[in-house]
Order: sequence, then structure tokens, then C-alpha cells
Amino acid sequence: MIPKLDPNGVIVSCPNCGKKNRLAFARLGETMRCGECKQELRAPADPIEIPSASDFDRIVAQSSLPIVVDYWAPWCGPCRMVAPEIKKVAERQAGRFLVVKVDTEALPDLGARFGIRSIPTLAVFMNGKEVARTAGARPAPDIEAFVEQAVSKLRATT
Repeated sequence: MIPKLDPNGVIVSCPNCGKKNRLAFARLGETMRCGECKQELRAPADPIEIPSASDFDRIVAQSSLPIVVDYWAPWCGPCRMVAPEIKKVAERQAGRFLVVKVDTEALPDLGARFGIRSIPTLAVFMNGKEVARTAGARPAPDIEAFVEQAVSKLRATT
């Protein structure tokens, strides 16, 4: 099941019993357990599609993990090329940071608010604020290096 959002967290299915569980935004970096079978649950290993600006604002403000935002559009060739790389990043970095996708065609208000001038654009948010941004398609290792640099730079200053 592709993770979904609700007002309080990310909804994931337990890999053991299939029960849906809510992982609270503020606890995404912690070990959580299924409410049914007590199997350990991880933060999502798939990019999460953001359905609305209010959902975006909520997850960015409340997440205990850094958020990697992929601003993209369905008609964009480079966006389609980088999508599998974004998925690799989400899989490999699950529990370290959360990857979300913002379709700038469906949510033009977010693109305008954050001044997205070209796509794909990747941004890193921590503690409710954007801390780094880069534009253009790149392979998963380059994306991971970009995020690590942004996160470590911010942690070094706090």
C-alpha cells in the first residue's frame, strides 16, 4: 500500500498482518509497532503524494524527520526520469528522512508560494523551514548526498 496522509500522520499497512496504522508525524523517527500484531513499523519507504497545501503544511511543520520534497509535473520529461531515483532514495533512506511529491500542476499554489521556477526541483525541510534547494534531474546517490549535506550543515549550526 502506498502511504496516505491524514490530518495526524501517515497511514501505512503492517507488513505482517495488513492492518492500517497511523504513524504520527511527530514520531516518524521513532520505532513504532502495529496496533494489531505488534510488528515493528518503519517510516514509509515510498514517496508520499501530497494531496493538498494544508497536508503539505502539516507534514512539514510536524515531522520529526527531515522532509525531501520533489516538485514535479506529469508532463515533465526530466521529472519522469528522476521519479525512479526518488523512489530509490525513499526506500534506502526510510526512517532517516521522508520523501514527498508535490505535483505543481495539481497544487500550483505551493509552487507559487515556494517560488518554484523549474522542475524537477528538490527541497529539504527541517523543523518547518526550507533549508536547501536544487533543481534538475540527478541520480539517487547525488540526491542522497545533497540531502545529507543540507541536514548535516543545519545540525552543525544548531
